[in-house]
Amino acid sequence: MSKSIRILVVDDFSTMRRIIRALLGDLGYTDVHEAGDGAAALNLLKAQPFDFMITDCNMPTMTGLELLKAIRAEPATKAMPVLMVTAEGKRDQILESAQLGVSGYIVKPFTAETLKDRMESILQRITA
Repeated sequence: MSKSIRILVVDDFSTMRRIIRALLGDLGYTDVHEAGDGAAALNLLKAQPFDFMITDCNMPTMTGLELLKAIRAEPATKAMPVLMVTAEGKRDQILESAQLGVSGYIVKPFTAETLKDRMESILQRITA
């Protein structure tokens, strides 16, 4: 998959969105959009297609797990790769996200190399 994929970054912390966006830019991804919570992300997903989503797990209004559940329930977004990012590596949360169909998981803080490796792994799986 090319670097021109449309990516949606969802996090309630604007600094984290900027960090992820900058890391993605460093990796060559330029078509990156942002949402401040799960509800805003769902509105964007209904308005336009995205190829990949990176979402925080712990957010107000709609958590990343609730967002993932909503995405997997919609035919238009069901197969979209979702990378979950969280400050907590709780086993229950990781298991629940796996059961809901998350494509990958990263615990904050993470490096550009970790983001690159996870994204490449996910994208290779869906294009194989």
